[in-house]
Amino acid sequence: MLEYNTERNDLIIKEYGRNIQKMIEYAGTIKDYKKRTETARAIVKVMSQINPDTTNANPNTKKQSESPDYWNKLWDHLFIISNYQLDVDSPFPKPKLTDPKAQVVKHDYRKTPIRYRTYGRNMEQIIKTISQYPEKERDRLMKALANHLKKLYLTYNRDSVDDNLIVAQLFDLSGGKLALPNEFILEATRDILRQKQQLLQQQQSKDVNPRNNKNRNKNNNNNKKKKK
Repeated sequence: MLEYNTERNDLIIKEYGRNIQKMIEYAGTIKDYKKRTETARAIVKVMSQINPDTTNANPNTKKQSESPDYWNKLWDHLFIISNYQLDVDSPFPKPKLTDPKAQVVKHDYRKTPIRYRTYGRNMEQIIKTISQYPEKERDRLMKALANHLKKLYLTYNRDSVDDNLIVAQLFDLSGGKLALPNEFILEATRDILRQKQQLLQQQQSKDVNPRNNKNRNKNNNNNKKKKK
């Protein structure tokens, strides 16, 4: 679903960015338990690559990526971002709402040049990471990535986009490893723009209603005073 900043759900863990949050939301829509779990495992791997936190100041100590606690924390973050709603087979116990072990730590971001500013550094890193996955895992996430790229493209006040451009840019960013099948059809532009319009109308309604309620309450209070 296409969203502007004012219409988006709040980022639950900002360090992972909105694209990871969207991927986790997508995983929650998968009905098959096994496929949902496989997708969750793939997303955790992406989370570890985007924000590795794998280095340690002491070269003689074990890297965090080799520690079970490191992966436990990533799975905790996965569940937190899903609002504890994601039902998958985790290698670690699902965290409780107030579990102090699930606290978020800031990550060491590595700045690299952006190929396509339309998508941003975070999205490009996600594509790069997924392109390294085994073919089965790549195929599971590739189509969702393509539709998400199209929605990001249309966010920039564009009323149309050539689907072939999205396919080509996904192919380019993945080093040729994410090649959509010819029969695959991206989500229709008109449907995305319709969703955009509906979101704008919902936001406008939210902005207006609080003021109306405030004015209504003020008028009621004035009427009560007059009756007295």
